[in-house]
Amino acid sequence: RANASILDRVQVEYYGAPTPLNQLATVSVPSSQQLQIDPYDKSVTGDIEKAIIESGIGLTPNNDGDVIRINIPSLTEDRRKELLKMCREIGEEGKVAIRNVRRDGVDKIKKMEKAGDVGKDEMADGLDEMQKITDKYAKEVDDTVGSKEKEVMTV
Repeated sequence: RANASILDRVQVEYYGAPTPLNQLATVSVPSSQQLQIDPYDKSVTGDIEKAIIESGIGLTPNNDGDVIRINIPSLTEDRRKELLKMCREIGEEGKVAIRNVRRDGVDKIKKMEKAGDVGKDEMADGLDEMQKITDKYAKEVDDTVGSKEKEVMTV
């Protein structure tokens, strides 16, 4: 089923700056198998088309000069596996971001301990709490990816 949020991750090069598609155009769903993109500035239509092709979402836009239409094909087994792979990649990106936040937090706690702002026990407690929070959110990402995998593989 077509959903406008499919295009949320698409960035369009607009006057030299990467800009989210939803800030340059109205994305609507005229039918269950089609998306329609109506740019506010018609001169950027070609750039939007190029960004969709390069985004790696596996959809081909049709540009009629005024609006861009994207037909969403019904899911084949190969396309389901491709979407499954994309779900896992997005989940892994989320977990990497969570680990980066943990690393920054651990660095700050260690700097505070070196500066004498906190003692060794407080530092250990802070590190334990940081790890618990990291594990909690990493599990949440895994659960979300797991439920999305089931949804994608359901025929």
